[in-house]
Amino acid sequence: MPKYKVILDREKCIGNASCVAVAPRFWELQDDGKVMLIDSKLNDETNKWELIIETEEDLFENQEAENVCPVNAIKIEKLEY
Repeated sequence: MPKYKVILDREKCIGNASCVAVAPRFWELQDDGKVMLIDSKLNDETNKWELIIETEEDLFENQEAENVCPVNAIKIEKLEY
């Protein structure tokens, strides 16, 4: 399976936490009222949080999170090698 990058723009996040409801292995609500992508790393160039995923199950869960986000703060990109 190809690898994918899950990208979170925390500045857009409004704390709806719908992503937490559909993919709790990857998303959690933080004390500041916004969600965090668990085990992600901050990309200093884009100021967005990123996580590489490699399984179909992980992709499916994060696609659900992307689909339910009301402010489009979550994006998934296929990585080309």
